[in-house]
Amino acid sequence: MGERMQRLARETLAKAREKQLFIATAESCTGGLVASALTSVPGSSSAFDRGFVTYSNEAKADMLGVDPALIAEHGAVSREVALAMATGALGRSHAGVSVAITGVAGPDGGSAEKPVGLVHFAAARTTGNGVRLLHREERFGDIGRDEVRARSVETALALLIEAAALD
Repeated sequence: MGERMQRLARETLAKAREKQLFIATAESCTGGLVASALTSVPGSSSAFDRGFVTYSNEAKADMLGVDPALIAEHGAVSREVALAMATGALGRSHAGVSVAITGVAGPDGGSAEKPVGLVHFAAARTTGNGVRLLHREERFGDIGRDEVRARSVETALALLIEAAALD
């Protein structure tokens, strides 16, 4: 794990502890790398609740409650599905903040509409006024599977920090 990723993981956990939140992750193209980055930090159990690796569409539906019709309409790699994944992770955990990642890491699977390197991120945060949602779309380009996944982990951790800071 790179130095930047380690720093972001420590910062994410510190922000969650400060806000007295537990974290849940819902990962597709990163296959558990965000959860791995967080749990590589000693003491992470004080802020990390659980991670869902939902690589298949069926897993997104079964584990996170993502409506299969939503996937059929927008595709698994979409803003709508990322938001549903983040909301599902929040609802199926003891977390107060969650992050979701769905994308095309490559080298195959891309299309003109959804090219290799397209990744959607979403975060959900419980607040006194209900759940607040954040979304990011990144187009990393065809930079190699490992690099797309590494940048996705960094983006997800930064989004978790942002979401945890919400009131």
